[in-house]
Amino acid sequence: MKRIIFAIAALLLSVSMMAQDKTLRIDYIFSGTDKTQEIALDEMSSFDGWAGRRVNMDEVPVTGNGQIVMTAKESGVVLYRQSFSTLFQEWQTTEEATRVRKSFENVFLLPMPSVKAEVRIELYGFKGGISASMTHEVDPSDILIRQIAPQPAPHKYILENGSAEKCIDVAIVAEGYTADEIELFYKDASEAVEAILAHAPFDAYKDRFNFIAVALPSEDSGVSVPGEGLWKKTALGSHFNTFYMDRYLTTLRLRNMHDKLCGIPYEHIVILANTDTYGGGGIYNSYTLTTAHHPSFKPVVVHEFGHSFGALADEYYYDDQFVEYYYPDTEPWEQNITTLFDFESKWEDMLPKRVSIPTRPVEGNIWKSFHEGVDPNSVIGVYEGAGYQSKGVYRPFPDCRMKTNAAEGFCPVCQRAIARIIEFNTQEN
Repeated sequence: MKRIIFAIAALLLSVSMMAQDKTLRIDYIFSGTDKTQEIALDEMSSFDGWAGRRVNMDEVPVTGNGQIVMTAKESGVVLYRQSFSTLFQEWQTTEEATRVRKSFENVFLLPMPSVKAEVRIELYGFKGGISASMTHEVDPSDILIRQIAPQPAPHKYILENGSAEKCIDVAIVAEGYTADEIELFYKDASEAVEAILAHAPFDAYKDRFNFIAVALPSEDSGVSVPGEGLWKKTALGSHFNTFYMDRYLTTLRLRNMHDKLCGIPYEHIVILANTDTYGGGGIYNSYTLTTAHHPSFKPVVVHEFGHSFGALADEYYYDDQFVEYYYPDTEPWEQNITTLFDFESKWEDMLPKRVSIPTRPVEGNIWKSFHEGVDPNSVIGVYEGAGYQSKGVYRPFPDCRMKTNAAEGFCPVCQRAIARIIEFNTQEN
């Protein structure tokens, strides 16, 4: 009973320290090489309203590749904690990072404290542990915290289930749509929302989401394709050929993106690119970006949202390639892959009887002999090949939305992982 009373008291204290109902936006620059990381504070700004979660403020559902933590300076009470991934850390695995030093913009939204606070931001290495960190003070009376008077971009709700305080707010953002193509964007945005909500477990939690279509006009129609010498003037400056990969579509201009979304209640961002070229990208607690007019648009937007919202890893791999993203002595933080280092923390509890670890693909036939009528492709197991690596990394299902566009949907393990995040962000106090 005493522990419960203490927890309630701590919660009430933390709430009282964030009573302003304002958002603190902090812009950082992450820079380095394949072996170095540095963090620099760029700017702090503030605007009315807080669209983020109001429960579990001092916790995170998954570790991520980094975390940002805000604590009250005097009491040490954790006011807010969020985990994330970054394009910068992904770039560090490229060949370019071995010979060039680069910088990347990163933007984080936190509740504005009513007392002096400290903010600590940490980046984690692929083998765990803190690889870079920075701590700085936030004084809510600081005159150099830029006060923003939002002028919201044109927008409309695709789905509205309640206030920003109660729901998870997802902004569907136009990229490469001219002013004359806005109605096309609204149609594409509706299709994206329909695709996401058609997948379990999102269908069961539909009433916990708001989806807002934000009609940012671009000067040019389409998006940039540097590999073809094509550069477009678009609202978010996105482009293909990220890291010299043809299909990788991202935007590096995060400050510009958040500037244009100011005044719109949002926690998560899905960017729709007005092109029929195949590609996309999804970064946990940063954004999803995908093409709206390719035939695989619907499964791809759901897949990438699995990254940016669901904190899921890619389950596909390359038969002829062993890329060192994951290591045998480190358990990945993503809930849908494992190195078996700490498999007990993953989906061990969901394994059927008679399924071996690792699970051989032919084992489905063995399983079927025990359970007549059971499709071997529906057996939860520990199948080798995931996280881009053909060896040493394992996925829970033969096929899944996080593996192929042809899959029917998310596998049961991915569904549970997504459901946990939804409940984490929306559970009642």
